Amino acid sequence: MDEYLSVQGRTVRCRRSLEAGGLPIVHIHGFGISGSYLMPTARLLVDQWVNVVPDLPGYGRSERHDHVLDIPDLARALIAILDRLRVDQAVLVGNSMGCPIGLEVAHAAPDRVHSLILVSPAGGLQNQPLTRAIGQLCLDVVRESPRMIPVALPDYLRFGPINGLRLFHQLTRFPSLERLLHTPVPTLAVLGGRDPLMPPAHRVREVGQAAAGHVTVVQIDQAAHAVNFSHSSELAYVITAWLNDQDIFANAECPAGIRLLHMRRDD
Repeated sequence: MDEYLSVQGRTVRCRRSLEAGGLPIVHIHGFGISGSYLMPTARLLVDQWVNVVPDLPGYGRSERHDHVLDIPDLARALIAILDRLRVDQAVLVGNSMGCPIGLEVAHAAPDRVHSLILVSPAGGLQNQPLTRAIGQLCLDVVRESPRMIPVALPDYLRFGPINGLRLFHQLTRFPSLERLLHTPVPTLAVLGGRDPLMPPAHRVREVGQAAAGHVTVVQIDQAAHAVNFSHSSELAYVITAWLNDQDIFANAECPAGIRLLHMRRDD
């Protein structure tokens, strides 16, 4: 179902599946791009859960504000979208900038977040200074699937290079992995083994070991940054197993190239 909602005085595009019931899964896109590239993963999850894929204000087909919204603004907009859809609690699945947005929502309104799934959580020292992050981003472009070009390029051009650069700079300063230390809800982080924006595995393990509560970190070896698009089958498998409280690696159907980097469960 493709619908347009009135949210904070602006029109917001939202795609929503209606086939299943239960806890909604809300997919949060990255900077400068709409939610279209998240659809391959969302479609694989519709048999068990309602899936919601909004274009946040100023992105894709959603109406712009008179200024580019920063990460806290986008988190507030996402909460307003949940209110508009009458979603009391949801699983948040963020990619790239969608991860700090999801973290902001989880910290600001933990009762609204059942659990948090962070796919390619960029931000922090690994992406500083900005010149380093731009180099990482350029390297990621050549590692992504060519099928991503017709999906992403129109969105980036519509959003504008100056706006994109400003928001990307803000993203690099957001300590996504460090915020995991105090995440108030069960959290799954999924990293791409070929993602140049991510820290090395030993740093991820250090953060995971220091984190409070229930944190699981999984790597998909052959994925770059846009895991939700390029490796949707592997990601959907991991999400399904984790949400159903199953051992990700015990199932014979577990795809090749998935590795556990860290798991901590405080019951």
